[in-house]
Amino acid sequence: MEAENKKVYINIVKAKYIDGYNVELQFDDNTVRRIDFGFFLKNHPHPQHNKYRELRNFKKFKIDGGNIVWGKNWDMCFNPRKLYEGENP
Repeated sequence: MEAENKKVYINIVKAKYIDGYNVELQFDDNTVRRIDFGFFLKNHPHPQHNKYRELRNFKKFKIDGGNIVWGKNWDMCFNPRKLYEGENP
């Protein structure tokens, strides 16, 4: 049986706002995915994420340590591997 050639860790290297709650992510192997964070933001029960429903706040993401994050203390972040695999948060 052939061994699977899969990286253990995957990092986000670029993120570009598209529209609504959609962000285009580029990973360290040059894979690009468009991720819609809208469902998560509209249905997540934690009040600390409510401010990111406002687009002006949502657009203030950054890449830190290979992750896409919001807020000074990573108020909101997601597993890069799941995003890489095309799962919406």
